Amino acid sequence: MGGDMHIQRSRERIAVDISIVVTTVLDSQEGTIVDLSEGGAQVMGCTLPAGSSCQLDLDGHVTFGTVRWSEEDRMGIRFPYELNDGPLYEQLELARAAKRTPVAFQPRMQVMTGGFGRRIG
Repeated sequence: MGGDMHIQRSRERIAVDISIVVTTVLDSQEGTIVDLSEGGAQVMGCTLPAGSSCQLDLDGHVTFGTVRWSEEDRMGIRFPYELNDGPLYEQLELARAAKRTPVAFQPRMQVMTGGFGRRIG
């Protein structure tokens, strides 16, 4: 349990919030990827025993993995091959780009002025 959590990573994990379905031969569970790299992911909201083979389903695309460590409400999954395409890779690239973009250049939501029931502009 948790013994492999402090392994030196070769890739930086990027914070994300991606809803997925984790499937094994016996079960399917909903979870959320909270950090992601080309080589693996941390999934919250579901767990499987360390060493379990599973697949992560996102938008009809499957990514295979092996559970490296497991805690009460989260687990670390290692991918057998590095991500280089598909929806998970696209989400990773978007999150990585957002992290690099200075706050001044990130799009902002328009602030509505005026009170309740008033027309604006």
